[in-house]
Amino acid sequence: MPTDRPLNIYPLILCGGSGTRLWPLSRESHPKQFLPLLRGRSPFQATLERLNGYAESRPVLIVANQAHRFTIQEQARALGARPYRLYTEPCGRGTAPAVAVAACRLLREDPHAAMLIMPADHDIPDHASFRAAIELGEAALNLQHLVVFGLPPASPESGYGYIERGESLPDVPRCHQVTSFIEKPEREIAQHFTQSGRHYWNSGIFLFGAAQFMAELEQFEPELAACCRQAADTIVEASDHQHIELDAFARCRSISIDHAILERTHAAAVVPASFAWSDIGSWQALWEADVKDPQGNVTRGDIHLHDVTDSYVHSSQRMVVGIGLKNMIIVETADALLVATRENAQQVKEAVELLRTQEREECRTHQRVERPWGCYEDIDSGDRFRVKRLTVNPGARLSLQMHHHRAEHWVVVRGTARVTRGEEIVLLSENQSTYIPVGVSHRLENPGKIPLEVIETQSGSYLKEDDIVRIEDVYCRV
Repeated sequence: MPTDRPLNIYPLILCGGSGTRLWPLSRESHPKQFLPLLRGRSPFQATLERLNGYAESRPVLIVANQAHRFTIQEQARALGARPYRLYTEPCGRGTAPAVAVAACRLLREDPHAAMLIMPADHDIPDHASFRAAIELGEAALNLQHLVVFGLPPASPESGYGYIERGESLPDVPRCHQVTSFIEKPEREIAQHFTQSGRHYWNSGIFLFGAAQFMAELEQFEPELAACCRQAADTIVEASDHQHIELDAFARCRSISIDHAILERTHAAAVVPASFAWSDIGSWQALWEADVKDPQGNVTRGDIHLHDVTDSYVHSSQRMVVGIGLKNMIIVETADALLVATRENAQQVKEAVELLRTQEREECRTHQRVERPWGCYEDIDSGDRFRVKRLTVNPGARLSLQMHHHRAEHWVVVRGTARVTRGEEIVLLSENQSTYIPVGVSHRLENPGKIPLEVIETQSGSYLKEDDIVRIEDVYCRV
């Protein structure tokens, strides 16, 4: 049955995921959706741009890990993005809880709300074709269908989910009922799907009525639906984001939209879409989507190749020379080097999982780490010492904090620093330094108009980032 009136569509961008298949560029602290991979833009920024002119009267909803809050705000600010509402998750729980919490909050102010749900890490360069597919899906949405967007499979991909279409919807031309969802089939089955004419790649882009989504979740996952409603009730509203409380959200079962609802509902409809699309899910996918030289190579950075064909070579810091190579992936960063064949690009995820079991920091963070006040970069470390370069933006300041296990020496190499050390406040200029003993409260500020650069030398028995006790913080991290 159609709805009494057309639903009001709110774009919802899901920013979860660690992008492990694009390691070593993508790390947990700065995953692929925030890397400048697409024509100078990050995939997240490209997703925001794709929404220009669409449902402009309504804010964009964004759900993201709380660790990426400042990255999202900075990248949105750089675009001059329209108003958005940011929900920060204290832990990952999959797409179904993320969407459910946003839906619960949305329904409080708009009972006729619908959500255009999009991952933040896709590349869809043809905005007009994307918009045409969405408009086709809106007709099915208003007939109370849960709309999914399928893409004709260009190749047999075992890393994608597939949708099998059924009968045409009588009242919506070019839309079909969904017969089945198939999650990441074996290659031989994927080959059959590619040739069948009835199967589509599952794009992960959905169009749902918020009330209908919650009703379906309550039918198939009643305990999860109740937990998501409770989590929505715990949200703390700050001036620039809405934070979901940890204990309540942790009780939500971790599950995807596909497994929770779409594989079990009779209300799903598929819109066969024709827009160019990539989930940028591997180095192979990035090579396929990018512009190549006459030898079929994609290069980024200081690269020099001789007798190299059909390869992807990326340098972040050092010069990279390749000789006599074919079908290779080579990615250099300050602290890691990846060398793989293109056909094995999907196995990067397995390598990262192994690093994680070994508790290697290289799978979690880069040497350069962004902070709301600027950034820091690790220079050297050893037994009982660690050296960093801090860059503090003009007018910015770190939290007032103390450490239980380490002392710090600060040397100003550029700019002017205002230093709080216990009850003392001093100004330091270039080549001046100060010492912060263990247990003493301290703060670093940049009162000047140019970036402040400081070399920080830590010494002590424990030097990891969790030895920070924040006493006061302008960025609400206490």
